[in-house]
Amino acid sequence: MRHLVIVLGDQLDAASSAFDGFDPARDALWMAEVAEESTHVRSSRVRSALFLAAMRHFAAERRADGWTVHYTSLDAGVTTLSDALAADITRLRPAGLVLSAPGDWRVLQALRGAGKAHGLPLDLRDDRHFYATVRDFAAHAKGRKQLRMEYFYREMRQRHRVLMDGDQPCGGQWNFDADNRGSFGADGPPPVPPRAGFAPDALTREVLVTVAQRFPDHPGDLSAFDWPVTRDQALQALRLFVDERLPDFGRWQDAMWAGEPWLWHAHLSAALNLKLLNPREVVTAAEAAYRAGRVPLASAEGFIRQVLGWREYVRGIYWTQMPGYLDRNALDAHAPLPAFYWTGDTDMACLRDAIGQTLRLGYAHHIQRLMVTGLYALLLGVDPNQVHAWYLAVYVDAVEWVELPNTLGMSQYADGVKADGRPAGAGPMASKPYIATGQYIARMSNHCAGCRYRPDRRTGDDACPFTTLYWDFLARHEARFARHPRMALQVKNLARVPAPERAAIAARADALRRGSGA
Repeated sequence: MRHLVIVLGDQLDAASSAFDGFDPARDALWMAEVAEESTHVRSSRVRSALFLAAMRHFAAERRADGWTVHYTSLDAGVTTLSDALAADITRLRPAGLVLSAPGDWRVLQALRGAGKAHGLPLDLRDDRHFYATVRDFAAHAKGRKQLRMEYFYREMRQRHRVLMDGDQPCGGQWNFDADNRGSFGADGPPPVPPRAGFAPDALTREVLVTVAQRFPDHPGDLSAFDWPVTRDQALQALRLFVDERLPDFGRWQDAMWAGEPWLWHAHLSAALNLKLLNPREVVTAAEAAYRAGRVPLASAEGFIRQVLGWREYVRGIYWTQMPGYLDRNALDAHAPLPAFYWTGDTDMACLRDAIGQTLRLGYAHHIQRLMVTGLYALLLGVDPNQVHAWYLAVYVDAVEWVELPNTLGMSQYADGVKADGRPAGAGPMASKPYIATGQYIARMSNHCAGCRYRPDRRTGDDACPFTTLYWDFLARHEARFARHPRMALQVKNLARVPAPERAAIAARADALRRGSGA
């Protein structure tokens, strides 16, 4: 054997750089299901099932192409990727290993170590799935005092000629966020278009049985599993989104409604992160729909910003900041993650709904993640590494390169530190912490109408914990943000709170951290 070509669970792309020069007569594909990928964090059963089902379908397709595939299933009982690879290196004796750059620092180190232990060279290739290489991002970042996604996004738009009219952005502006912050109002959302769902075939049903047996105490409802697990299914999901959801995506992308988990969102991030979809075809489809007059510019731009902007930006942050990025804690937050994040058992209606659907479906949209589950953890002062581990475990689209910067940096505002660990103002993911009182949730959803807490109160047994903790957050970090250009006004508002009320806020916040009152 010339090359053993390693394909990871989030690299299911037949056009991957790992297959450049692949010779079926001399090379073989290598894949492995190992327990560690579901247990290093307590992975949702839906997440594990999605990865494994997609992997098995990809392997079957490559075998149908006439390729040799060496595949280790979960039933083999191998714990780690490095153990599985080491065993097959010994058995197959390849001359070399080929790997497209993985999305996880931990996995890269493990596979490099396995190859080195056997004296085998590892041909590590660029992952050309992305618009930008890590070197491209490093060049963008070089010499800048402060990194911001907005400037990177504009460069990407210009470089790749996306939503551009000549040298100018379509519509004369780069950002249509102001048009994309609608709420449903008292009447709630209009009829929601059906989501693209795919009944499990025999291969997927086998996976569901295996996952249920191996991880019985992990969260996730496998009876409702209908995620796309093949490229053909992912392409169907893309077409359905562009035709039926994208026209209203922008208008309601920040809105929430109890009992409505899917709304007008794309639900494509899992397929993108598994590489069943290429971001270029996703962006092209959205832009084509706009230019054909089928989708408003604000919706097309808002969606493209998530793919061409945020997705590419967070990958650059991850690979230029690791491994130290994982341990950043700029706000010195050390509270434990509340136990109800694993049960949904809380009196707070917004958290009960968002966590409940997350544990059941492995999915929540970006505002539920940022401004409900993430916001509460930030205000409470939870250790950002614990928040990161939870997000990585529970969401079907979670791969560390995309999840970690979004959680630790954007959601928890924990990445603004120097190399020696001292605070250094804003980090590369966010210029300010995303904080709000319960009034924000009242404005963007119907959760507060059925909740026992009052979002307009900051003290008392019926005060919304989000509101109490918002004012406590400002008090605890008053010195840090007093001169912050985007936070100073909020800190000044704190000065208007009488001293006795500030003491009551602090006392109630302490009680919430001890686990009472929520």
